[in-house]
Amino acid sequence: MRRTPLLRVVPGLVVWLALVMGAPPSAAATATFSRGAWHIGVAPNARRTWPVDVPHQVLARFDPPATRWGSGHRGVDLVAVEGNAVYAPAAGVVSFAGVVAGRPVLVVAHAGGLRSTFEPVQSGLPPGTVVRAGEQVGNLAAASGHCATSCLHWGVLRGQTYLDPLAWLRGRVVLLPLSVP
Repeated sequence: MRRTPLLRVVPGLVVWLALVMGAPPSAAATATFSRGAWHIGVAPNARRTWPVDVPHQVLARFDPPATRWGSGHRGVDLVAVEGNAVYAPAAGVVSFAGVVAGRPVLVVAHAGGLRSTFEPVQSGLPPGTVVRAGEQVGNLAAASGHCATSCLHWGVLRGQTYLDPLAWLRGRVVLLPLSVP
């Protein structure tokens, strides 16, 4: 008898529980894991929200590198204080929560192959946890030296391509060519 891995079953159970407990259908996302990737289903006009409480102050803006491994800033730095809540900017599923290069990192996979990355964020949510837009996913950890003051670094990716999180938040993501002809 073949066993189904727990990571493939848990998201479906979470969505089912949310529906049984009375959560509105629009609040729940569906998530399945197949062929090594999460597939998230949400309404196309799904709500997006800031990952931190107001005021929304940007310390460093998105500055894409000229080349894949070049220097740049692959996200935005938002003012936040250690211990502040960090929220899912859109419905999705936690795909990673752990330490990378000595910093606590959280990744939430969204519909359309998008991923939000957050650091430094401590989270008790295991991979496979389905989250709604605006739901708390963790707390800002101690400053990692990335910013002069404590901050949340928020990145958004489609595949291996980094996108401007603020443009995505506004609903306008424009992919530009790597070079001008």
